[in-house]
Amino acid sequence: MNRLLLSALVALFSSTALAQRVITVNVANPSSANRTDQPVLVSLNDYGFVSRAIVTCNGQEIPCQLDDLDQNDTFDELCFLVNLQGKERKQYQVELYADPKLEPANYPARVFAEMLVRNDKVKQKNKHNNFIEAITARGDCANSYNIQHHHGVDFESELNGIRIYFDKRQTLDLYGKFQKRLELEATQFYTSQEQKAEGYGDDVLWVGNTFGLGAFRGWDGSQPTMIEPVKSRTQRIISYGPLRTIVEVEDKGWYVMADKPAINTTLRYIQYAGHRDTDVEVYFTKKHVDVKDYRFSTGIINVKGSKEFSDKKGLRGCWGSDFPTGDTVNFKRETVGLGILIPKQYLVSEQPANKDNYAFVVSTKSNVLTYKITYTSDNESFGYHSAAEWFNYLEQWRKEVEQPVKVTVAKR
Repeated sequence: MNRLLLSALVALFSSTALAQRVITVNVANPSSANRTDQPVLVSLNDYGFVSRAIVTCNGQEIPCQLDDLDQNDTFDELCFLVNLQGKERKQYQVELYADPKLEPANYPARVFAEMLVRNDKVKQKNKHNNFIEAITARGDCANSYNIQHHHGVDFESELNGIRIYFDKRQTLDLYGKFQKRLELEATQFYTSQEQKAEGYGDDVLWVGNTFGLGAFRGWDGSQPTMIEPVKSRTQRIISYGPLRTIVEVEDKGWYVMADKPAINTTLRYIQYAGHRDTDVEVYFTKKHVDVKDYRFSTGIINVKGSKEFSDKKGLRGCWGSDFPTGDTVNFKRETVGLGILIPKQYLVSEQPANKDNYAFVVSTKSNVLTYKITYTSDNESFGYHSAAEWFNYLEQWRKEVEQPVKVTVAKR
């Protein structure tokens, strides 16, 4: 018998013998539209220690991912992505292993995340190598914006690229691509002229003190307020992939409103492979503080000369063009489409557009608040190239968000 085939059979037999639990996961598409890269999440809280998972459909293995969301050294959620035709149903088999010698299987990376502290010995802006995965600055830090290379954590799917500023703004700044691929490891958000000539993307949005794309802020009754004062602010990477990256921004001791107690917030940004949209989850974590009477804000920048879209039910977007930096020699004017979707249970009001933002006032009756953001760059060979196309996408996006795939888990 061929030695490689024998080794494969031995490994397969050993892997099967070690399986502690087999789960059947049924997934149904309620929509008549085809769905690609739809996330399926399975809680592992009832299964004890899990070291590896194998997911198959009709006997064929598909990539999956184990995540430790609360960072206690135990995987607590399984993620895999599915493709379904309209109204299609599929059944997946999940094998869970508890052997500590087994680590999660390796699959090709379809997302990327990175945090860096600048290396003064490195002169090229896209070659820095002081890699970190978490950093905390005290509230009285003089210049947290410049502590990290590219000014904060960044992450991407094949379709997008985002960095989050490590300062009181916590603004989301955007990277536009020409091709569907991962690029931030190579460019570090500072694309060289040589890389530009090779078709790499670059920064496509000037944000200033605006929301950029969906920054979470306070609200003083008439305008957004920054994330200050705070006791400390933290950025961390929870998961690097390969199917989704998860990053967190934590603010402790934030005095949102002068007449109310300080709160602690953790903003979790989840980026799935194959998606141009990003999930934003806000958790209010300070004990004995009820935030139901607090008001917050989010929204999108009013790009210069942009056209606005709103369905007056929490979906808002724009399409416009501006220079992404003050350097109008090495950078060209960039055209982008932005979008944000606020679930109705969190929506307090939609504010009139001003020179900076298209804003929403939001609140929550619990300790959680969620919303979604999305964008496109006119540079994309795969994207949208007019306001009409973009606004049509936003309406379709809402329909897809409101009709997620249905997942049921059967244990055996």
